[in-house]
Amino acid sequence: MRLDPIEGVKYRPARPVSHRDGYLTEAFRTDWGVTEAPLVQVNLTTTFPGRIRGWGIHQFTVDRLFAATGSLCIVCYDGRRGSPTFGSVNEFMVGEKNQGLVVIPPGVFHGWKNIGENEATIVSMPSQLYNHDGPDRWEIMWNSAAARKLIPYTWP
Repeated sequence: MRLDPIEGVKYRPARPVSHRDGYLTEAFRTDWGVTEAPLVQVNLTTTFPGRIRGWGIHQFTVDRLFAATGSLCIVCYDGRRGSPTFGSVNEFMVGEKNQGLVVIPPGVFHGWKNIGENEATIVSMPSQLYNHDGPDRWEIMWNSAAARKLIPYTWP
């Protein structure tokens, strides 16, 4: 993680458990205590090598991102003016060799870059069902002038 942890952002490394047919990795358990937000939907999203997905933000939804395959750089930026960590950036290098769960509270900008040579997979577990008619999701293109002005981060 880069810099001090953003208030409400949590990271939990995963530990693959080997067995004779492969391995099992727990992506999320309620007894970990990383969030009280409900688990209502599970999505699988892939990102091609070198591609950047960001910046996204939610007003009400807690995001849980589990890096399952590939090699990813997940970044969070605290744009919440009343937050004690306002202006902070967290960077997580995760993927199939370093699996982990990143929990992102509402109001925190987030995105990721596939820094590997193969397609990367994230399992997304939002706290609210996606509403196609009125999504709780706003985006700023990572390479836009608005993003460069707002978020003090340069992608690797």
